[in-house]
Amino acid sequence: MNPVTPAEIPLSLDQLRGLHLPGGAAGALQGEVVAAAALGFLAALLVGLVRYGRGRARAGIRRAALAELARSRNLDPEARLVAQARLLRRLGRTLGGETEARATGADWAARLDALFRTDFFTRGAGRVLADGLYRRQDPDLDALDAELGRLIGRLRA
Repeated sequence: MNPVTPAEIPLSLDQLRGLHLPGGAAGALQGEVVAAAALGFLAALLVGLVRYGRGRARAGIRRAALAELARSRNLDPEARLVAQARLLRRLGRTLGGETEARATGADWAARLDALFRTDFFTRGAGRVLADGLYRRQDPDLDALDAELGRLIGRLRA
């Protein structure tokens, strides 16, 4: 009869030993993983807070602009048009910087179109607010007001 070697004896589950990393590397590796996860979480939290803060600031600007637009509805037609043009200048300065607000004429209309993502100021009735304040014309102020309210209301937050 052939002698049975230990390699030929089937092992039972209780004879197996646990897996171990060599040289105590498990502790250092776990610490690095935990630190990386914590740093990733903190970075994501910081980005979220910055985006939240910017969104609230834009929402505040949007609310203030809509409130000012609503106040302009009680003015006589010429003063209403001037108040709306001033509102657009302030929005341009606040959202686009000082150089945006210094533009005039067709350049100002193009910048307003870019700010509001429309062609209302270069091709639509909004031209009167960009370059037509000193011309004799009779714009539909209610339609103009409604479109301005829609454009301001959809400003990106």
